Amino acid sequence: MFTELNSILNTSPDKITQGELIVISERRCDASFLIHHFLSFYLRARCKVCFLGLVQSFSHYSAVSQRLGVSLVQAKEKGQLVFLEGLQESIAHLIPHEGKAGSDALNFIRDPTRGLQSLFELVRDSCGGPAAALGPEEEWGAPVLLVDDLSVLLSLGVSVGAVLDFSHYCRATVCSQLQGNVVTLVHCEEEEDDADDEGAEQLLRGLTHQCTLTLQVQGLPTGYCRDIHGQMEVCWTRRQPDGQQRLKKLFQYKVYDKGASFFARGTSSAVL
Repeated sequence: MFTELNSILNTSPDKITQGELIVISERRCDASFLIHHFLSFYLRARCKVCFLGLVQSFSHYSAVSQRLGVSLVQAKEKGQLVFLEGLQESIAHLIPHEGKAGSDALNFIRDPTRGLQSLFELVRDSCGGPAAALGPEEEWGAPVLLVDDLSVLLSLGVSVGAVLDFSHYCRATVCSQLQGNVVTLVHCEEEEDDADDEGAEQLLRGLTHQCTLTLQVQGLPTGYCRDIHGQMEVCWTRRQPDGQQRLKKLFQYKVYDKGASFFARGTSSAVL
């Protein structure tokens, strides 16, 4: 959990904003450090978390979270965390073995006509279903859906429209109905002639229209720098009676082994 980022977003585990769709986009860089932040943040906030791990394994996230002071193993055992091993489940569908059939959540891999209904049902049941409490008078807070890269679904043959429908139903259920939050990552490349990237751009535009907060992370325009790893544009969207109001701020950042620092553009000690 990054305290500087919490200060920028004006939030903390003790006072989280509910009903938000947060979209993280990455270009020419790796923005997964933000996924690690939100995972540890919401677990510390005692939210019930459903994590669709489509890019990395549970062991990877568990190792990073351990450095941030959070145990994913304990969270799973207590019922606070539901983790879908997307990589493992995908292989089980693509290369089925006797006695190791993949879960129904990713059955669209073998039968595209099924769409993402089963995946949505997993999210709905995980976020809305009961969870084990720590004590007789304790309960988990608002549910949270985390997706480490929604654009991976495009690579698995799902159409942009189907992914946007899936995100819409997740937002309606988790954010509106259950007053929880959704955080999703979308990866975009720079090659304009790449058909997959064109789909990712369409997906990002569609999600941006739905979301309340976007974190656009990209590499520095000037190229690699040892002391500044990239820049992040934060955009808040507030719906007013006469339309939408957008507030944007640009920061640069550096990622460390156990955290990250954020600073206004040009104020890093490396360039002063």
